[in-house]
Parts: sequence; C-alpha cells; structure tokens
Amino acid sequence: MDKPMAKPTEPSLIRLARESGDEAPDPQPLNLGERVRDLRKSRGWTLEQAANQAGLARSTLSKIENGQMSPTYEALKKLAVGLEISVPQLFTAPKAAQVSGRMAVTKSGEGAAHATTTYEHEMLAGALTKKAMLPYRARVRARSFDEFDGWVRHDGEEFLYVLTGAIRLITEFYEPVEMRRGDSAYYDASMGHNVVSTSDEDATILWVTSLV
Repeated sequence: MDKPMAKPTEPSLIRLARESGDEAPDPQPLNLGERVRDLRKSRGWTLEQAANQAGLARSTLSKIENGQMSPTYEALKKLAVGLEISVPQLFTAPKAAQVSGRMAVTKSGEGAAHATTTYEHEMLAGALTKKAMLPYRARVRARSFDEFDGWVRHDGEEFLYVLTGAIRLITEFYEPVEMRRGDSAYYDASMGHNVVSTSDEDATILWVTSLV
C-alpha cells in the first residue's frame, strides 16, 4: 500500500498513561548494619548463632549491626561466607516483594471514554497508576486507511483481540490480515499499524499495550 509516511505518532491515551503516576523516589543509600541484621533475622539466627557461622565475636557482629564499627574486608568476607552470600550481596538492597495486591475492576461501560475520528476507546483499569500495560476496549469507526493521518506507531508491544464484528489489521511490513471475532494478534507497536472495520457495524476490539 503506497501511502506517504507521516511523522510517527503515539495515541494520546497511551502517552497519558505513560506519563501518569508519581515520579519514582531516589534510591536511598544502603545501611550495612541494617542489611546484616535483616539477613540474620531472615534466617532465624540469634546474634550468637550468626557470629558462630561467620567466625566472628558476638560483640563484633553486634557493633557492625548497630553501626558502631566499620568492618574490615576480612570481616566482610567472613560475614558473606557465614550468611552464604557473596560480598557484593551485602551491599545490595533486597528486591521489593513481588506481591503488590493491586487490583482494579471496571464494570461494562464504566471505563473512561476517549474518542477519536477513527476509534472510540474505553480505558480499562483506569484507577491504577504506573501500570506496566494499558488495557482498553475500542470501537473501530474507520472503514479505510485513508481516514488515518498516516501510520499509528508507538513504543512497546501490543496485543489485539477481536470482540465483535470483523476488522482488517494493516501493518507496515506485512500484508493486511482479515480478522473476525475470537482472532488475535501480537505485534511490535513501533511498526506502523492501523485497524479498520470490514463489517457493516463498527467492530469492537480489546487492545493491551505495554507501557514499560
């Protein structure tokens, strides 16, 4: 399809989703004493047990945990061996817990609306900020590529699932694909892409776009 290449664009709802959320806080310096204490307690060890494991005096380990002394490299090596980790891991903050417990429910028709000349989007899970992906339902109004101002393209990857009707998925590097209810596609969203409805009624699709 010979079309003039327009300047790469990113749908505004995706741009807004990328910009939503607070700035990540600056990393805080690691407190070695607290790190050693946390490692010891995570193993269920007393000071005496940990000191024996590391081959250090109990008083020495207590002073390290309370920030009352800076351990020598030899002491650090003994600590690492006793805790069964590497020396660098003593200075590496633990990873945040994987379970965040976040959840958002969007009842049918209650998503935030965002209409364009070619699509009518309904954003889902809008209450959650700093999401890793953006899910939204779209009603496809366009019937021809000519209705778009060039290709739609943006960072990340995208998943498309046809909910009702029939569509044609037009992409920059592939032949157009005819899709019906239940069909899906996963693609690189930086590749130019557009969707048009080929059914009498407006088709509806579920889109999930990565934001990271």
